[in-house]
Amino acid sequence: MTNFTPEDLLLYLYKETSAEQTEAIEKALQTDWTLREKLNVLKASMQRLDKITVSPRTEVVLNVLNYAKEKETV
Repeated sequence: MTNFTPEDLLLYLYKETSAEQTEAIEKALQTDWTLREKLNVLKASMQRLDKITVSPRTEVVLNVLNYAKEKETV
């Protein structure tokens, strides 16, 4: 049995594995419940990451705008 790293599973989730590696991972997933659990944890993490929205604080935006304004007048 091949040991797959979390990096291998991430590549699998993002469909970046070779055909041979994909086949090996899928075969291992059929029999190895711990590997399935690790894959499920990574899938859940991916879904949570997709929902995150990041925006800069208002203070940062204002600082950038003020800096640009100062440089424009010089």
